Amino acid sequence: MKKSKIATLLCLLLIPLTIFFGHKIPGRSYYLTSTLILVEIMLPFFLAFEGRKPQARELVVIAVLCALAVAGRVVIPIPNFKATYAIIMLSAIVFGPETGFLIGAMTALVSNFFFGQGPHTPWQMMAYGIAGLVVGLAHQKKLLKRKPMHMAIFGAILIVVLIGPILDTCTVFLLQSNITAAGAAAQYAAGLPVNISQAIATFLVIRFLGEPLLEKLDRVKVQYGMMEDDDGI
Repeated sequence: MKKSKIATLLCLLLIPLTIFFGHKIPGRSYYLTSTLILVEIMLPFFLAFEGRKPQARELVVIAVLCALAVAGRVVIPIPNFKATYAIIMLSAIVFGPETGFLIGAMTALVSNFFFGQGPHTPWQMMAYGIAGLVVGLAHQKKLLKRKPMHMAIFGAILIVVLIGPILDTCTVFLLQSNITAAGAAAQYAAGLPVNISQAIATFLVIRFLGEPLLEKLDRVKVQYGMMEDDDGI
């Protein structure tokens, strides 16, 4: 099985199950849930290293990209208007879906040390990770062209139709003790302006800064011969 398919299965099956059962544990179970998700997202990443000897500089680049994505969320003072998703998506285009998922999930966890950890953290780790995973897979399968406008539109739509609703689902489960269709619909409607705002931010960052950042990441990848396997990472 290809490594990208393994990552997809983890994302669609194992991690949601971890979140589901984690909510049933009393107390601050989100710490345990977040730790389990970290282990799960690292598995496809390490599988991508199978048969080769990764160098420390590869991990350093990934750590720097995580730090940059965290800064894109923490430093920008405008609520719901962050550069985080754009950085995660661009990283996934260059380094592959598994690395995109890893950077996304780690970004959610680390940035919440500034915004506050809580039951929402595992959901955010999954949502941010999925953003990197989907964009990486779309590019890998030639469905996403490396053109600024194309990437920007794709990223904005992805947030509105998938990533935002995942986070809205988290809100539904956390705020509504008795979930009803009407209550859930109201929550999704309330979250739509937030998702649109974040989609606009992602569109602008990718449209105007995406190409220069991709060029720099490409040079790093070529210079150090990073992540050159059949599946990508």
